Amino acid sequence: MKKLLSTNYSELSFNISLFLLRVIPGLLILADYGYGKLVNFSSKKDSFMNFMGIGSTTSLALVIFAEFFCAFLLIIGLFTRLTVIPLVITLAVVVFKVEHGNIFGRGTSEIPALYLCAFTVVLLLGPGKFSVDGVMGK
Repeated sequence: MKKLLSTNYSELSFNISLFLLRVIPGLLILADYGYGKLVNFSSKKDSFMNFMGIGSTTSLALVIFAEFFCAFLLIIGLFTRLTVIPLVITLAVVVFKVEHGNIFGRGTSEIPALYLCAFTVVLLLGPGKFSVDGVMGK
C-alpha cells in the first residue's frame, strides 16, 4: 500500500511508461487514420480540407506523412522529437480548426485531443531508453 501512494518511481518504470506512451498511440494513429488515408488517397484527395489555401491534395499528403510515416518512426523511436512535431501540428489543426476547440460535450473531438496530449508529452519527455534513439544514445 505504501508503494501505491508513493511519488517515487524507478528508471525502469519511467522507460516502460514512455515506451507505452509512444507505441500505443503511434500504432493507433497509424492503423486507424494514417493507413486508411494512404490507401484511399485517390478518393480523398479532392474532398479533403484545404488548410491555409495549400490545396486539398497537399493537405492530405501532409496529413498522411504525419499520421503514417511519422507515426511509424515514432513507434520504433527513431528521431522521436523531430517526428512527433508533425503529429502535434496535425492534431492541433484537427482539435482547433476542424473541431473548433470544442473538446467537451461532443462524441468525436475528445480522441484527437487525447492524441494531441500524448504526443505533446512525448515531445517534451523524449523517447526513453526502449527506442532506437535510446539504443543509439541520443
